[in-house]
Amino acid sequence: MRVLITGATGLIGQQIVKSCHEQGIMVNYLTTNKSKIKTDEHYHGFYWNLVTQEIDKACFKNVDAIIHLAGATVSKRWTPEYKKEILSSRVKSAELLINALKGESHSIKQIVSASGISIYPSSLVNYYEETFKEVDESFLGEVVEVWEKAVNGFSDINVPVSRIRIGLVMSDKGGALPQMIKPIKFGVGAAFGSGKQWQSWIHIKDLANMFLYIINNNLTGTYNGVAPNPVTNKELTRTIAKVIRRPLFLPNIPKFVMKLILGEMHTVLFDSQRVSSKKIESKGFHFEHHHLKPTLEDLLRKH
Repeated sequence: MRVLITGATGLIGQQIVKSCHEQGIMVNYLTTNKSKIKTDEHYHGFYWNLVTQEIDKACFKNVDAIIHLAGATVSKRWTPEYKKEILSSRVKSAELLINALKGESHSIKQIVSASGISIYPSSLVNYYEETFKEVDESFLGEVVEVWEKAVNGFSDINVPVSRIRIGLVMSDKGGALPQMIKPIKFGVGAAFGSGKQWQSWIHIKDLANMFLYIINNNLTGTYNGVAPNPVTNKELTRTIAKVIRRPLFLPNIPKFVMKLILGEMHTVLFDSQRVSSKKIESKGFHFEHHHLKPTLEDLLRKH
């Protein structure tokens, strides 16, 4: 089997590439940087450019499925200009792939795209399943809605679509977790706001395996990429402190402080989404990491 991955050099992409190679799956990947192109049989790079809508169509040769992760990071300050880039990168990348495949004969049987749980409205009481239709009114809610709509365009060229709405990704290699550890390590860690907001998380290895499980089992539709046991922000902060053996002294950090520091992006820390993993489990997927403390112990042994 051969998959084509966009965003292969990002945090999630690197883990998916690793999992592919462990399972004997060959990888083609798209990059905007010509110097990052490798031509190994198991890991073959191809050039694309979202601005000029240029793509090397050889990337589709002998490919069975596409894993679509590409999109500008949301972890940078959301200036009006950058917000446009976040949205357009998701739309243009999907459009480029779709337009390149139109009229081509290819062997692609499905696309699995990244998406986000921030599509669900912030709530301390709701427990979200994939059938929930209302979209959060925040900027990230809009991003996910636009993203999913763009990817649905693959249906028009008869490529079945799957989406994984990803929660808080737990990895020691990057993303949110190292940023959470830093203040706790130096004795200035604290929960945000009330600390009651729900955080639906997933171990990065489980997430990578979920992408491949969906491909291997030809599953279509939307799936939540979260572990079975979400926690509150307070519990998450306390558990990190416990695992890295650091005390927590400080009171919770008020919302207005983080708004001053991060601008509109502060909502990421205070929004609450308690999200269900039952649908993917009902399809036979098994989580290796389903509780927070052992997950953190697995990732933070070296810290």
